[in-house]
Amino acid sequence: MNDHRELSGDKQELESFLQKQQADFEERSYWLQHSLGAETHWLFIQAYDALKHELYLPACSGFLTGIEGSLRNTMAQVKIPARIDNVDDISLLSNSLLRQARANGISIDALAFPDEHDFEANLPTRQNVELVRVRHTLCHGNILEYVSAQEDLPAFFTPECCCDLANKLHLISRNWVATLGAFRKQTIELQ
Repeated sequence: MNDHRELSGDKQELESFLQKQQADFEERSYWLQHSLGAETHWLFIQAYDALKHELYLPACSGFLTGIEGSLRNTMAQVKIPARIDNVDDISLLSNSLLRQARANGISIDALAFPDEHDFEANLPTRQNVELVRVRHTLCHGNILEYVSAQEDLPAFFTPECCCDLANKLHLISRNWVATLGAFRKQTIELQ
């Protein structure tokens, strides 16, 4: 009887392991399914891998780089629907670039943070939308807003202080990739 229970436990453990492997495979291949090209999907895959391994700072910067790179590459290909060698003439992530993207038919709604009620109000102004603000803050090495300060304890920072941000950027990136991929399939026909 013990052998049957051990076998049953081993089978459940194996099944659990296989389900986890399948979920990991599906998440990693999600980024490949949206016609963004290797120069883009690897940015997101590496960011996801960092998140999975609890490397929150690289995950945050990776997702931000993936969003910015995918938008800049797409904007260059909207101008000239061909393989591109550089995006030097495309501005960096900014409210202005987001407005230009929208003017070219790219839906940017997926780039709003959850509960960012002033996205549309800030977009035409110099007040950065949250994604742009976070990109500028983190990618310039300013992590001070993520320092944890609690009443009776000294202020401290560990990468875990950016865990929530990394998870938000992951969800934003998933939605963005699907939205941008649909635009690219419909608008930019590259062979």
